[in-house]
Amino acid sequence: MKIVNKKASYNYELLDRLEVGIVLTGAEVKSIRSGRCNMGDAFVKILNGELWVINLDIPKYKYDGSEIYDAAHTRKLLIRKSQLYSLSSKMKQGNLTLVPVSIYTSRGRVKLEIALARGKKDREKKNKEKERDLDRELLREKRKFMI
Repeated sequence: MKIVNKKASYNYELLDRLEVGIVLTGAEVKSIRSGRCNMGDAFVKILNGELWVINLDIPKYKYDGSEIYDAAHTRKLLIRKSQLYSLSSKMKQGNLTLVPVSIYTSRGRVKLEIALARGKKDREKKNKEKERDLDRELLREKRKFMI
């Protein structure tokens, strides 16, 4: 099961991608495996030399018996120190941010794919939509003459 953050590719220009581990409870893992995760407002931050994902919304697993659960609490990401240093230096140099792109399971472990990203301006988003619409119209016109 792979859950993709579609807002990330719309709002940001994704540059470098990296696979990291994430610290979760058992009920959160089961919830992700059932396909329940919202990454729309999530972002990644470096705090005290560690990587944290903030606002990653993993709803409560329906068969979990615990009563107190915060779906959007901050979760620690597992990454090597050398990778963390290179990420932080790239972020400082190019005015970039870290964004979660997708979450999936790999060999029984839950992995989070993050990307260095540069924010898109509104006009860039509109131009992209116009290009898509024009391509779609061109395809329709071609289909008319192919039949």
